[in-house]
This record gives sequence, structure tokens and C-alpha cells, in this order.
Amino acid sequence: MAATTKPKTRTKRPVKKRKKSFFKGKQNKIAWLIGGLGIVAIYIWVFYYFFVGPTGFRWRALYGDPKYPDGYEIHGIDISHYQGNIDWEKLQHAMIEGCPLRFIIIKSTEGASKLDEKFYDNFENARDYGYIRGAYHFWSTRSSAREQAYFFLKKVHLKEGDLPPVLDIEHKPANVSIEEFQTDVLTWLHIVEDKYHVKPIIYTYYKFKQQYLSAPVFDDYPYWIAHYYVDKVEYKGAWKFWQHTDAGQLPGIKGYVDFNIYNGSYYDLKKLAIQR
Repeated sequence: MAATTKPKTRTKRPVKKRKKSFFKGKQNKIAWLIGGLGIVAIYIWVFYYFFVGPTGFRWRALYGDPKYPDGYEIHGIDISHYQGNIDWEKLQHAMIEGCPLRFIIIKSTEGASKLDEKFYDNFENARDYGYIRGAYHFWSTRSSAREQAYFFLKKVHLKEGDLPPVLDIEHKPANVSIEEFQTDVLTWLHIVEDKYHVKPIIYTYYKFKQQYLSAPVFDDYPYWIAHYYVDKVEYKGAWKFWQHTDAGQLPGIKGYVDFNIYNGSYYDLKKLAIQR
């Protein structure tokens, strides 16, 4: 047998504990605090930019309960798939401030490829239940104006007695000048106008109209203004429709729905509709 040798035992050296620097610990805490505040600030900015800023006129949480403007008798709503399955029998007898519901404007298309999943059902029911109906196209910054116009015309077939086609425009591409943007909007309007021989209605919110669609050429088009939680419209120009709240509630519709008024008589509203 081979002789065994005892392993050498290593003596453990005492580990020196490093003294914590008071200033370094404090700096770390400050860095963590600044980083946390930075993340919160970014979150708030993203939330505002994507959810509040573009549709600030819709932000119910900032303004509270809806207000109903005085002096108007012609009331209507606008709907989309967000309202789900509507009970039209119940809606038929709905009243707003003691006045019957007269018109319903329905989301039809968005961009160059999206059809609202409830459009055809809502569009047919609106006429069957005796409402003056309309259809709106939601403008997309990701498709050309020409593509969007022809997609709308392909999917939407307005008839005599329907309101003129509506362009819902709430966003401008950041990399496009105001002049180019206005040209694009006019392209959509002209293509659709050539089809129906009526001026389309422009829907947008108060500040967007002032900032991007203030050129005199747009004054030729009926204006549907979105301006919430105010006693009266602050826009000084002419307008036909006013979407005054997104917090309306009616029998037959679950949740909230947009309330609108028409700036005129019922006779005027019918005259605005498409004539053959």
C-alpha cells in the first residue's frame, strides 16, 4: 500500500468587513428614487399621449357628469360595435331631455380595410325603426386618402333620406405638413362627394378644427363638432351637429353612448339628407 499523506490544512484568514459608505448608500437610494419617478413620469406621458391627448374631449374622468345643452330639440346618437347588441324595441321609445331620438349616425369603416362588425345590422335597424341614419368613416393615418375613400364607397351604400357621408378625423400624421394633410382630407371629401353629389360632413373636435382644418375651403362642408362638458359651443363658425357628451345612457343600450344635437329644425335635418 502506498503511504498516505495528510492534506495540508489551510488556515482561514479573517475576512475584513468593508465599511459601508454613508454617502454611497444615500446616492444609491437617490438613484433608485429618481429612476422610479422617471418610470412613473414615462407611464403618465404614454397614457396621456395615447389615451387622453388625442381624444381629450372624450375624457370623462377629468370633467365629471355630462351636461345637456338647452334650446335644442333635435337629438341623436352615434353608435358602433362598442355599443354591442342594441335592443331596438327599447331604444325606439327612448327620450333625451323630453325629446324623441331623431337620428343615428353609425360607424361603418376605418382606414382602407376595417369594416365595423355591427355596421350592417345597425344601419338596417336604424332605418327599419324610423330614424334618419348616417354612416361615418374613421380616418386612419396609415392609409392613403384615396384608398380610404374608395373603401368607404365599396362598403357603404347610402340611400335617399340618409344623411350625407361623414368623415371622422381626429389625428394628423406627425411627419406631414398641415398643407399636405389638408390636401389629403380634401381628396377623400372630393371622391365621396362625386359619388353622392352632396357635401360630406366633417366630424372632429373643436381644437383640431381650429388647428388643422381652419382653411376657408373647409367652411363649405357641414361641421359636426365634438366638444364635451361645456354649456355652449365655443367654436365661432357655423356648425350643424354637436356631440356634447360621451356619457349618455338610453334604454336598449348597455353602457354609455354619445349624445348629439342638430342645430336646426327637424325639417332642416331632413333637407340636409341625400335627395334623389
